[in-house]
Amino acid sequence: MRDRTASPRRRARLAALAILALLLAACSGDASALDPAGPYAQAPHDLILVVFAVAAVVFVFVQGLIVVSIVKFRRKKDDDDALPVQVHGNTRLEVLWTIIPALILVAIAVPTVQLVFETMAEPEEEFLTVEVIGHRWWWEFYYPEHDIYTANEMAIPVGVPVRLELTAADPARSPDQGVLHSFWIPRLAGKQDAVPGQTTYLNLQADEPGRYIGMCAEYCGLSHANMRQRVVAMPADEYAAWVEAQTQPAAQPADGSLEAQGAELFRDLGDGRQACVSCHQIWDGDGARAPGIGPDLTHLMSREEFAGAIHEMTEENLRAWLADPNAMKPMQYETDNRIGMPNLNLSEDELDALVAYMLTLD
Repeated sequence: MRDRTASPRRRARLAALAILALLLAACSGDASALDPAGPYAQAPHDLILVVFAVAAVVFVFVQGLIVVSIVKFRRKKDDDDALPVQVHGNTRLEVLWTIIPALILVAIAVPTVQLVFETMAEPEEEFLTVEVIGHRWWWEFYYPEHDIYTANEMAIPVGVPVRLELTAADPARSPDQGVLHSFWIPRLAGKQDAVPGQTTYLNLQADEPGRYIGMCAEYCGLSHANMRQRVVAMPADEYAAWVEAQTQPAAQPADGSLEAQGAELFRDLGDGRQACVSCHQIWDGDGARAPGIGPDLTHLMSREEFAGAIHEMTEENLRAWLADPNAMKPMQYETDNRIGMPNLNLSEDELDALVAYMLTLD
């Protein structure tokens, strides 16, 4: 029987499929770094093209030398059995092929290092500051100028540099959550680590309105792949309106309504169950705003997605989330460390009331 596994044609097909799989894996739709939408993404993109061109020239040159050597020095039928003459060492040639790669690396390293410092340096023109905190498994955004907390979706004005101050959840605030994350919006900027106990910096800017998807680029546990984020770039007037809305306290439901029942359940579920307010903040205008262990929900419905920006913000999805969070996003909830969202074992009536209340948080 013929050995099919040894067939050159079969191996060629497998190699072609492997290459096709790699190419498909590289397709990232609206999250491609090869389609920059701002100056802080354009600069790395341009550098990538230069480095790729240099690498391509080196590759063609080296492979060309290999092919020439194979053809020119191949063994011929009329050759005798004696080994070819062995040549050991050529000082000039060795110096040459040491100096040339070194010069190439220096030529690439200088603009690369310069670009790294530029992307982290404070912008010269007026900029917006946003504090970014990585949690397992969601992103928190705080606007110190306006005292706004939000989660997973970061709103920015078009054409304005945004300076991100990144860190990861403080273990004192969120026990055992001090793991490394990496913030990345491919079309707006490069990657930057979010490190517990440290502050790192990254600049980004969007030249056109739109929703730009990002992800955590550092493995951080079970739901790492479900830790996404969105940057929503708005024209100046729309951004000003967003800021005005976000600085308002949450609307208070009418007494006796289903929504009011939901607000009461948010504060106290009874039966010894963990209350929503123990992890989440809904600011009612009384006192200062203070972040919780979980996302701020004051203006929940102003976001288009939730749960790490992986689920569309709809009534059906909210209900399914409250009924069984781990079915929609694996999290391995830990009571002591408060990692992830617990199943609160809500009744149908409780789900009705809580969902009705959350739908008012716009």
